[in-house]
Amino acid sequence: MKLGRLNHIGVATPSIADSIAFYRDVMGATKLHTPFDLEEQGVKVCFVDTPAADGAMNGTQIELIEPLGENSTLASFLAKNPLGGQHHLCFEVPDIAEARSEFEALGKRILGPTRIGAHGTPIFFVHPKDMGGMLTEIMETPKEGTHWSN
Repeated sequence: MKLGRLNHIGVATPSIADSIAFYRDVMGATKLHTPFDLEEQGVKVCFVDTPAADGAMNGTQIELIEPLGENSTLASFLAKNPLGGQHHLCFEVPDIAEARSEFEALGKRILGPTRIGAHGTPIFFVHPKDMGGMLTEIMETPKEGTHWSN
């Protein structure tokens, strides 16, 4: 397994609207994507772009995530952290099936099946207890023309 690019940092929030205002008005974000529901995962999502070192808008993203209801797995996170907070890190890999096999061979606990994530590419999550205490999303690097953008 080779560490890939940090694609995004997932931030749980009780209100995407309030978080958008914070990142725009306090943090100076200029590229905020349109929020959308990811019903199969029980969350509303909004990506905030951060600039890369060269000033281009292709740095690591912030993924704002809000539960769609009480049954969302994110609801329990917010019950423990009512103000929200850092939920997960997401790293890219070139081949999701190969990465999953490697994590399993290392005895890492994969949470659920590989599925399509908010960027439209295959993802899976690795248990925080196997990843230094941090819930970790592994995402296949988007292919040219398939990266979610809005």
